[in-house]
Amino acid sequence: MDLLLPIKWLIELVLVSFHTVFTFLGLGSAEGITWVLSIIGLTVVVRAALIPVFVKQIKSQRNMLAAQPELQKLQKKYKGKTDRDSREKFAKEQMDLYKRTGSNPLSSCLPLLIQMPIFSALFFTLNDAQHSIVSGKGGVGLLNLDLAQAFASSNLFGAPLKDTFLSSDLLEVKILAAVMIVAMTASQYITQKQILSKNQNPATQSSQYMQTQKIMLYVFPLIFMISGISFPLGVMFYWLASNFWTMGQQFVVIRNMPTPGSQAHAAQQARLAKKGKLPKAEEVAEVEAEEAKPRQRVQPASKARAKTSGTKPSTPAAKKPAAKKPNTPKK
Repeated sequence: MDLLLPIKWLIELVLVSFHTVFTFLGLGSAEGITWVLSIIGLTVVVRAALIPVFVKQIKSQRNMLAAQPELQKLQKKYKGKTDRDSREKFAKEQMDLYKRTGSNPLSSCLPLLIQMPIFSALFFTLNDAQHSIVSGKGGVGLLNLDLAQAFASSNLFGAPLKDTFLSSDLLEVKILAAVMIVAMTASQYITQKQILSKNQNPATQSSQYMQTQKIMLYVFPLIFMISGISFPLGVMFYWLASNFWTMGQQFVVIRNMPTPGSQAHAAQQARLAKKGKLPKAEEVAEVEAEEAKPRQRVQPASKARAKTSGTKPSTPAAKKPAAKKPNTPKK
């Protein structure tokens, strides 16, 4: 059973829909530009659908940064304690901290993990399409045999979209693939770099979370360089468009929703002050004080009514023991 079948069907639906629009506008069905624009359209649809996940990721990352001081105290508390009981206590208190602050250490990987099945389904969809000339079969959905063969014969700047850097001997394929790998690597590096340099609080620079982010700064570009040479050009266009979407998305977030205490936050405050839109210190203090107030516990309705009436809440009367009959002497 093909677990990716539903995702492949949806990918073909979106891909063929965009292809139909572009052919209606006058582009050729088998032209490479038509399929590239259709793949970019698919990328836009997928990334737009993931915006709620991205917003949740941002909130979780902010909570994670806010929890770092407490996490560091917890790590110092159990530093050097390697016995089983201490490890279990540390793990429990750490999970309680994450639950209390609403943070998740894996939140930064969530959009990527969700996209992996989509990326895999697109890879197999285009891979099946490139063999349609030999197999005589179309896709699993709207990508019929004619459209599959149109993709298999399409090329951009003389480079067939079905070819990979490793499998092709054409110079056009190797040049286009190399340019795209460099562009993917650079866009990923720039995205991660602007997060680390502009959108982080200096107080959390030495935290474990930040150390992980710094490692990812070099790991992800390295992954693109190694794996990019084995993917078809059509799949690489999806990957490249997705990276550019991420870079633009992060730019918007850093500019409009920066991390408090970061360089981007200071720049935002300066822009607001210049426009006269910066809130007054008194207003900020009032908001912070209101948020810091503990919420009043709601009492049950019966107790609340009893307080207003000045009487104690009624309780069910206890049953009185039955009176014993006096013993009468027998005659």
